[in-house]
Amino acid sequence: MTQPTPIPGGPPGPDRTVLAGGVVRRLLHLAAAIRHHMDLELAELGLTPAVARALDELDPDQPLPARSLAARLNCDRSNITALVDKLEDAGLVERRPDPTDRRLKALVVTDVGRRIRAQVRRIRSDSRLLAGLTDDQLAALHTLIWQVSDGGCPEECGTERTADRDTPGVAKPL
Repeated sequence: MTQPTPIPGGPPGPDRTVLAGGVVRRLLHLAAAIRHHMDLELAELGLTPAVARALDELDPDQPLPARSLAARLNCDRSNITALVDKLEDAGLVERRPDPTDRRLKALVVTDVGRRIRAQVRRIRSDSRLLAGLTDDQLAALHTLIWQVSDGGCPEECGTERTADRDTPGVAKPL
């Protein structure tokens, strides 16, 4: 039986499968911890993660039909009604006639919804768990995550990609 080949620059001894498995487990642990902290902060706003994500997907300056929101959330149109009801009951959105087709109702973010949405966006993009990293370490981690999640780093790794919500075949958790 052959001995595992050490990975250059990595810890001595473990083979690639063991090392990769450890990385995956740590990434899953980190993702769960980030999600837990986000869920707690969203709960302080009185929102569930699903309702917060729905609000985050709405553009305050562009009314959107509920069916389009369902498509953005990658969920069935029949399931979007409960989310929209919760947003409306909280005063975060209003259903109004669609400006392009008055037969439809469009979702319009209210002034309160704009303020809460800004807080949701901050919560969903903030992770205190990464606060201990230097700027260089954070940039390196960003590049590595892009590399493994997209098969390569975009030309400008420091810029946020807007196509995430429209990436075919990528399920978005609620």
